[in-house]
Amino acid sequence: MRIAVIGGGPAGLYFAILHKAANPDADITVYERNRPSDTFGFGVVFSDETLQNFETHDAESYRLITNSFAYWDDVEVNFKGEIFRIGGNGFCGCSRKTLLELLNYRASQLGIAIKNGTELSIEDILRLSDECDLVVASDGINSIVRQHFVEHFKPSTDMRPNHFSWMGSTRPLDAFSFFFEKNEDGLFIAHAYQYEPGASTWVMETDPETFERAGLAAMSEEESARYLERVFQKALDGHPLLVNRSMWRNFPMIRNERWTHGNIVLLGDAKATAHFSIGSGTKLAMEDAIALEGALKKTADVTAALAAFETGRREEVEKTQHSADVSLVWFERLDRYWTMDPVQFAFGLMTRAKAITYDNLELRAPEFVEKVAEHFAQGVKAAGFDVDTAHPVPPMFQPFKLRDMVLDNRVVVSPMDTYSGVDGVAQDFHLVHYGARAMGGAGLIYTEMVCVTPEGRITEGCTGLYTDEQEAAWARVVDFIRQHSEAKVCIQLGHSGRKGATKLMWEGMDQPLETGAWETMAPSPLPYYPHSAKPREMTRADMDRVRDAFVSATERCVRLGADMIELHCAHGYLLATFLSPLTNRRTDEYGGSMENRLRFPLEVFDAMRAVWPAQKPMSIRVSATDWAEGGITGDDTVAIAKAFVAHGVDLVDVSTGQTVPDAKPIFGRMFQTPFAEQVRAEAGIATLAVGAITSADQVNTILAAGRADLVALARPHLVNPHFTMLAAAEYGVETVACPPQYLAGRDQAFRNAPRARQELKDLKLKARPRHRYQADRKRIAAE
Repeated sequence: MRIAVIGGGPAGLYFAILHKAANPDADITVYERNRPSDTFGFGVVFSDETLQNFETHDAESYRLITNSFAYWDDVEVNFKGEIFRIGGNGFCGCSRKTLLELLNYRASQLGIAIKNGTELSIEDILRLSDECDLVVASDGINSIVRQHFVEHFKPSTDMRPNHFSWMGSTRPLDAFSFFFEKNEDGLFIAHAYQYEPGASTWVMETDPETFERAGLAAMSEEESARYLERVFQKALDGHPLLVNRSMWRNFPMIRNERWTHGNIVLLGDAKATAHFSIGSGTKLAMEDAIALEGALKKTADVTAALAAFETGRREEVEKTQHSADVSLVWFERLDRYWTMDPVQFAFGLMTRAKAITYDNLELRAPEFVEKVAEHFAQGVKAAGFDVDTAHPVPPMFQPFKLRDMVLDNRVVVSPMDTYSGVDGVAQDFHLVHYGARAMGGAGLIYTEMVCVTPEGRITEGCTGLYTDEQEAAWARVVDFIRQHSEAKVCIQLGHSGRKGATKLMWEGMDQPLETGAWETMAPSPLPYYPHSAKPREMTRADMDRVRDAFVSATERCVRLGADMIELHCAHGYLLATFLSPLTNRRTDEYGGSMENRLRFPLEVFDAMRAVWPAQKPMSIRVSATDWAEGGITGDDTVAIAKAFVAHGVDLVDVSTGQTVPDAKPIFGRMFQTPFAEQVRAEAGIATLAVGAITSADQVNTILAAGRADLVALARPHLVNPHFTMLAAAEYGVETVACPPQYLAGRDQAFRNAPRARQELKDLKLKARPRHRYQADRKRIAAE
C-alpha cells in the first residue's frame, strides 16, 4: 500500500507510525512544510486515558513520550487571592518540539520517509492522490486540501470572540493552573502547565472588549508579553513570559460535514478542532490516527475503510467538540461569574464541560466538595432557612422558597404530557401517575400542559381545565398529593395553537389527525408541517377569548388548591409562536419587534396574575432557542425573561426548541442547562433547568455551580417515581418525607445505599490509571 501523508504534525506522523508498525511493507511518505529546526508553540497536554490509548496502540512511542513528560495530578484554581487544589485529574505535559522529535524518531526507526521543508501545492496533492492508494490530509487548520474540496467537505468555521496567545515561561508549576486577574482594562485568564523542568506553557486569554481597551492588537509579541507580565506579576513569581510566534488569535471551531473524498481523508485540525481549554487538540488528532488505522486493519478496501472511519469516529469527535464548546463559552462569559464566591467559582470552573461532576469531585477532592456544600448551605441560611451549615446535606436536598411557597428540596418532576385524558378530563391514570411521584419525595410536581380550551388541546388525549368536571378531576389529584406527601403542585396552563389537532405521541408526534380534527389558530397562518392544517390568523377577538380562557383556568386552579401555576410559552405552542420571529409574521402591534411579539403573552400573564393569589408564585416556560437560523436565541430569551420579571414572574422554566420542524438541536447531557444559567445570571431571576438531566449527581452539579435554582427531571421519573427518596438514601439524607406505608422500604434503601455507594467509589478508584503511569515513568527513567 502506498500512502502520502500531507502534514508532519502529531496526527499525520502518528498515523504513519501505527500503519507502518502494523504493515512493514507499506510505502509511506510524510510531507511537511516546516524544517526540523522550526519550532512553534511550547507544550502539549495529555490525560491518563490518552496515555493508556497510546500504550495500547504503539508501546514504543508511548515509552518515548512518557520518558519525556512532566506529570501532575492536581488542577489549581487561583481566584481573588484564594487557591483551590483539586486532585485526581491525571495529566502530563510534553514539549511540542520534543513530541514531534520523538514521533519523527519513531517514524524513522520504522523506515517511513519524511520530507521536511516540502511545500506541496494542491496540484502536487492531486497528483499524489492519483499515484497513491491513500492520501492523509493532516495539513492543519488552514488545510489547502479542505479548501480545494470545500463544496464536498462543507466545512464550517466558528471564529470565537475571545483572543488568545500561546506563550511560555520558566515558572515551575506542579499543577495544571488557572489564574484569573483583573486590571483597569478588564479580565484576563492564564491557562498554565509545566511540560518539562523549567518550562511551562501559558495560554493567555481575554475578551474582545478588554483586548481593545488594552491596545494588545497594536503591540508586538514582546510588548504583549511585558504587558501580561504586569497583569500576572504575582502568578509568574518573578519569572518572565517567553514568546515564540505568540500572535493574538481567535480560536476557530472547525467542523466538516464530510471527512473523506475518494481516497483522501482529513485528519487532525484539518478535520475538526477542539478548544485548548479542555486540552484536547493534540489528543483529538492522535486518536484520529488510531481510529483511521483501526478502520484500515479491518479491510483492504480503502473506500470501505474510510467510510467506516468516518462513521465510527464521528460521534466521539462531536462529543469532544461539544464539551469544548461548553468549556470555551464559560471562559467567554467570565464576567458572569466574577462576582461569585471563590468556592462556587472554582466549582463552576471544574464542572464547566460536564465531564466532571459533584460526585466525581467528591471522589477526587472530598474536602473541596465539603466547602462547596457548606457555601451552598450558607446561602440557604441567608435566605431565612434554619439549615445545618457545618454538616450540610447536598444542594438538591436544600429547601427553596418562591413567594410563600416553600419546597422541601429542589427536585422537580418535569411537566410531561401523558395524552391519557378523556374529553379533557384527568383519569385514574393521572391520580396514580402524579400521586406516585409525589410520594417519591420530589419537592415540586408539575402537571402536564393543561389546556384552557377544547381547541387549545394538542391531541384528543390532552387534559383541560375549562369545565367543572375537569376541575373536579384535577382537585382529586391535588388533594391526594396534599394528603400523602409534602410535595407542592404546579399546574401548567397552555394552548396548543398551530400544533393542535394532532395524533397521540405514540401514534405520530405532531402529525395531523386524519379524522376528527378541529380548526387551529396562530398569530400567523403558517402550518407546522407542509402537510399540517393551515391555522387561522388570530384576530383581536380571538386574543380576547384566549386571554379570558387562561384567566378562567387560573381561577379554577385557585379553587382546586394548586400551589403554583405556569404559563406555557414554549415548544411552538400558541404563546411561543407569538414570541418567535419564525412563526410570527404579523405586521400589526403584535408582530415585528421583540416588544410587539411580547405584547400578547404579557397581556395573558398579567390577566392571570391579577386573579392568582399574591402569595402564590407563577412561572413561565420558554424555549430559550429555536435551534434554527433567524429564531429565538439565548440573548433574546434574556430579554423575554426580563420583560416577564417586570410583570411579576417568579421563576423561568428554561427549555428549548420544538418551534419549527427543521430545527437542529445540539443534544447532550444537561444540554439546556447553559440557557437556564444565562437567564439566571443575566435576567436576575430564579430558573428551573430541564433537559437530559438523569441523575442526582447532575442535579447537585447544576445547583452547586449556580446554573439554576431548581432542577426538573422527566424520563428518570417515568421509570423511577421514588428518584428523590432513593437519592436521599444514597447520600445518607434523612429529611425527605416518606409516607408511613413505605417506611420499611425506605429504611432498607438506607441500609443498602451507603454500602453500594462506597463499593462504587472503590471500583472507580481502582479503575483510575494515573498511578501506573507514574510508576512507568520511574521505571523507564531508570532504564
